[in-house]
Amino acid sequence: MNSNAKIFLITFSLFLIAIIYQYIKDRKLLETVTKSHRGTRTERLMVLKLLKSGIPHQTIFHDLYLKKRGGNYCQIDLVVATKVGIIVFEIKKFNGWIFGLENQTNWTQVLSYGKQKYHFYNPILQNNKHILDLKNQLAQFQNIPFYSVIVFFGDCSFRNLDFVPNNTFLVKSTRAIKVVKEILEQNEPTTYVSKSEIVNLFQSAALNGESDEIKSAHIENIKRNFRY
Repeated sequence: MNSNAKIFLITFSLFLIAIIYQYIKDRKLLETVTKSHRGTRTERLMVLKLLKSGIPHQTIFHDLYLKKRGGNYCQIDLVVATKVGIIVFEIKKFNGWIFGLENQTNWTQVLSYGKQKYHFYNPILQNNKHILDLKNQLAQFQNIPFYSVIVFFGDCSFRNLDFVPNNTFLVKSTRAIKVVKEILEQNEPTTYVSKSEIVNLFQSAALNGESDEIKSAHIENIKRNFRY
């Protein structure tokens, strides 16, 4: 083996070791919040972004199944409890152009320069419903600010999405941490009556996501509502 081949082999080996090391490191970091099989890959990437930006792992709750009045559940991608209030995340992954209005029930994904169009439920309305379900859980939530952050992963661009409600943020994944920092820096600290009550609620909802029975019941409920 000549010297150039040896150099290439050593360089490639070091590169491979670095990738494996980073993967192991990221997995250990992720597991301070959630398990590697929970939620979607993009949700887990968002968890890692938050952790690497300095958000304490004790304040991040992933893949929550919140029991509502009546016995059904709502699934919330990600929640962060902060000094200024509760940040509720809805994580999406789309390519192409994204069209939609604030109160429009369905938004549209356009691919292949208009040749393919797909509809999906308005994520602003979706996350607002999640926040309402959360507010119905605890009395102290009525006096705590909530922030809706909708994060789009993928090669997409927003079209005709000029108006977004107050305390709602619609961003690409590359700007997600910047938006979180803006929320933390531009709002006054809030008062929590009982932090332990909130933590217990979020931990219980995250634990519900380990139940196959709860997840199956949630999926069936979605299908039933979709049919009607």
